[in-house]
Amino acid sequence: MKQPLTLAKRRLLSAAILLGGVGIDQLTKLLAVLFLKGRPSLPLWQGVLHLTYVENQGAAFGILSEQRWVFMVFSTVAIVALAAYLFFGKEISPLSAVALSMIVSGGVGNMIDRLFRSATDALGNVYYFVVDFIDFTLIDFAVFNGADSFVCVGAGLMILSLFLEMKQEMQKAKAEKTAQEEASQTEEDE
Repeated sequence: MKQPLTLAKRRLLSAAILLGGVGIDQLTKLLAVLFLKGRPSLPLWQGVLHLTYVENQGAAFGILSEQRWVFMVFSTVAIVALAAYLFFGKEISPLSAVALSMIVSGGVGNMIDRLFRSATDALGNVYYFVVDFIDFTLIDFAVFNGADSFVCVGAGLMILSLFLEMKQEMQKAKAEKTAQEEASQTEEDE
């Protein structure tokens, strides 16, 4: 495992991933609104991957659709906490920095939608939504977007990073134990 990044390099890397991720997410959502809204699903690979415009009123993958303020508060707290840790926290590995940056980027991308995308239903009720458009039809999965993907991939990378750090700590402990045993054996031999 590589050594932790300096704080300045971590901030630069994180800012680049955050800005890039949010930019990609918002651009792809804009394209989905322009080219998919009001149109039938567009198969990229028939029966496997389609582009389907959906206005998701819930959290990731449509959960908590009636609890907007619950996940708005939770999301805001999580985004701020992770960003603060990322930009001001202790040293972390480069992989952890990338993972956390992706998670925060996805959270910010969807938060922008939750704050600024709204519509009115037939009864005159205003609702807020996130634009989803990636439709993995092979397994009948929920329609999702780039921000959801960043959060999921970031979470996977974070698990991998934690696993690699635990493995490194175990190897270090084993090496220290071996060194102590060798030192004890040398003392006994003298």
